[in-house]
Amino acid sequence: MNTQDRCRLYLITPPRIEPAEFGGVLAQALDGGDVACVQLRLKDVDDDVIRRAADILRPIAQDRGVALIMNDRPDLAVETGCDGVHVGQQDAGYDDARRLVGDNAIVGVTCHDSRDLAMRAAEKGADYVAFGAFFNSGTKTPKFKADPAILSWWQEIVETPCVAIGGITIENCRPLITAGADFLSVVAGVWDHPDGPAAAVKLFNKAMADIA
Repeated sequence: MNTQDRCRLYLITPPRIEPAEFGGVLAQALDGGDVACVQLRLKDVDDDVIRRAADILRPIAQDRGVALIMNDRPDLAVETGCDGVHVGQQDAGYDDARRLVGDNAIVGVTCHDSRDLAMRAAEKGADYVAFGAFFNSGTKTPKFKADPAILSWWQEIVETPCVAIGGITIENCRPLITAGADFLSVVAGVWDHPDGPAAAVKLFNKAMADIA
């Protein structure tokens, strides 16, 4: 999750999956092109389901040099051998997350459309900050709406990478890449693509390479 010359993909799992079946889908997607990391984000399931999913998906990602990030739960990130954790403003705070996962793990922080939240997260040592939502999404109803200008502002003053999130698709991603997103966080734009996840990953990478 270091800075790089061009934007990269940050995939988020669908909120409900059958882990064994999804493992094959994930493998196809990751083989479709460059992906920086995959966030395991399951909603309304118990911890055992999350553990099982992590145990299945972790080697698929890590064997391909892709980081697996746990959503919300630094404790489960450590227990299941994930590469890091992503925390929202209503989840475990950055300090608690860092204490649990250690200095060498990735800790990313949701910052919505707030420059102040992003600056505070970066000053504490967050590995990335996430801005959004930039577009409406079928995955969740956004409470905050971000403007691409926040990405350009961030790139001018801070070295900490920034992630753009929220309803991002092949069709609407280019302004975010141009504005300076280091990573595009995508859910349905990959998993629900009519030509399949691998084709979507390939198309996202082409868009990123064209603008780099």
